[in-house]
Amino acid sequence: MNLMRIRSNVLGTPAAEPVSAARHFAARLAYEADCADVGADIAAGVTGFAIVDCRAPELYEASHIPGAVNMPHRRITAETVAELLPPDGLLVTYCNGPHCNASTRGALRLAELGRRVKEMPGGMAGWTAEGLPVESARMARPAAGLSP
Repeated sequence: MNLMRIRSNVLGTPAAEPVSAARHFAARLAYEADCADVGADIAAGVTGFAIVDCRAPELYEASHIPGAVNMPHRRITAETVAELLPPDGLLVTYCNGPHCNASTRGALRLAELGRRVKEMPGGMAGWTAEGLPVESARMARPAAGLSP
């Protein structure tokens, strides 16, 4: 019987050695924050970080994470950061979700300005998929533990 060899998309590239993989995944956690973790910290009143919505103002007005500051990535300057964000602490950027890179661009700009930053890759899509609360600009109020 002649058996065809099946090519594997998964096994075609060997996995990294465990030590290398551990370094890689630890590094990712230094750059990213999970929607559920951010939501849990907000709910628990954890301080020391602020949320930056890097989307267009009309998207922010329609729905955003409670306590988030709207700062579209194209408008991030030393002046807007000094005016709108706390002077220290971690900043967590988000946008629409995995198909959008506004949070990446915002995180890059904030890091270039000397700020500590993590990106929330799930964005609003991940946030709402987790069933986490949202607010609109019409009902906006700072969330406990966050600086607007």
